[in-house]
Amino acid sequence: MCPPPDQPVTSNGDEEMVPIINDGPHISSSTNGQVKKINENVSEQPPAVKSHKGLYGRASDFLSNTSNWSIIESTLREGEQFANAFFTLETKIKIAKMLDEFGVEYIELTSPAASPESKAHCEAICKLGLKKTKILTHIRCHMDDARLAVETGVDGVDVVIGTSSFLREHSHGKDMTWITKTAIEVIEFVKSKGIEIRFSSEDSFRSELVDLLSIYRTVDKIHVNRVGVADTVGCADPRQVYDLVRTLRGVVSCDIECHFHNDTGCSIANAYAALEAGATHIDTSILGIGERNGITPLGGLIARMMVADPDYVKSKYKLSMLRELENVVAEAVEISVPFNNYITGFCAFTHKAGIHAKAILANPSTYEILNPADFGMTRYVSIGHRLTGWNAVKSRVEQLNLNLTDDQVKDATAKIKELADVRTQSMEDVDMILRIYHTGIQTGDLKVGQSHVLDRLLEKHMPSREGSPNGSANGNKRARIEGASA
Repeated sequence: MCPPPDQPVTSNGDEEMVPIINDGPHISSSTNGQVKKINENVSEQPPAVKSHKGLYGRASDFLSNTSNWSIIESTLREGEQFANAFFTLETKIKIAKMLDEFGVEYIELTSPAASPESKAHCEAICKLGLKKTKILTHIRCHMDDARLAVETGVDGVDVVIGTSSFLREHSHGKDMTWITKTAIEVIEFVKSKGIEIRFSSEDSFRSELVDLLSIYRTVDKIHVNRVGVADTVGCADPRQVYDLVRTLRGVVSCDIECHFHNDTGCSIANAYAALEAGATHIDTSILGIGERNGITPLGGLIARMMVADPDYVKSKYKLSMLRELENVVAEAVEISVPFNNYITGFCAFTHKAGIHAKAILANPSTYEILNPADFGMTRYVSIGHRLTGWNAVKSRVEQLNLNLTDDQVKDATAKIKELADVRTQSMEDVDMILRIYHTGIQTGDLKVGQSHVLDRLLEKHMPSREGSPNGSANGNKRARIEGASA
């Protein structure tokens, strides 16, 4: 258990990116959310990323659900509690339809008791007739809320009440006897309407274990569909999660749902530990938005689970939609997708160091545990900097259809590194250097090792190279993105 409480970024636009084109048609990532197909004629497939499933398996893990789990997507409930969030009905409908197409099993909506608009939105989304996804709403453990919820047409109701001593004293002021009695009343009412019901404690990891197990056992006996465990303040760590869920798995026969806040950065690891211990459902939100630091991000959970069982994840979810989902939500709440975001971040599949670049060109699995092609993304090698290696530059030479020997590529690379010691070279800069070098070689004006001759050629054809970078900062950003298809 946890101790008591008293105890956007984007690229600078200067550095080039070279796509590694060895796995068929790709969709390139960009900082502005646009996508661009590049080099569709290439058909060679990259080595598959191998799963590590079972590598560290234990005999006791027969209850693990890392290959059998469901998502309860709470962007339209927990996400509404994000500081910047204000979702119109139009935006909610758009997100709901996209989540349905993506393939999440459940969408959770704000309680209809929150406001008249919340009730109207809940009713409207229930009438969409989504193909794959069930609609839930999240309510307090109170009969008035339950009556409103079942009138909206939802497929299920998620009931929650605080069970920690902090919440019992300072929030609702009720004891465990009252909580248990009211929970039974609400559950039996919802079940009488023929829809799903989940009962969850709130602040589970600061609640007394005996209280939790007692109420979970009670509601399991009256056949709830799921019991919920909530790390409401983000204090739990994976070992605590594993221990609690494993214990709970031995007490109840129903499904187990888990909700993890990210205040201390453990939400994804905690979700995985919960599934290892026998949980069946994980709450997520797009980009992790929610109260305070939010909860388990949808993309982060997908990334983690792709390593555990990629075939299972790919069979369930339309992964190429992840970037579009995140862009829609980021725009709605007026934030940027972080540069280091799981899967879709600007740097997620970008390689810079020379040793890394050489290995990636030979076999992407050397420095990637996820295959960007699985998500409609493209890997890049950054080459206009002092750390670049000649293998990465050679890849760009080949993409530009320039005929240079290895010695010539190494010579050109030395010049790129020399110039990059002064300032990072944009994609336009690198391409121009390579084209000028190639022309000099072809005309006989330049030979390997003639750095002073190359300098003269560059001064003639790139007069601005010794001053500020070619073009504006925005121009360099475009060069990085669009120059990849040159």
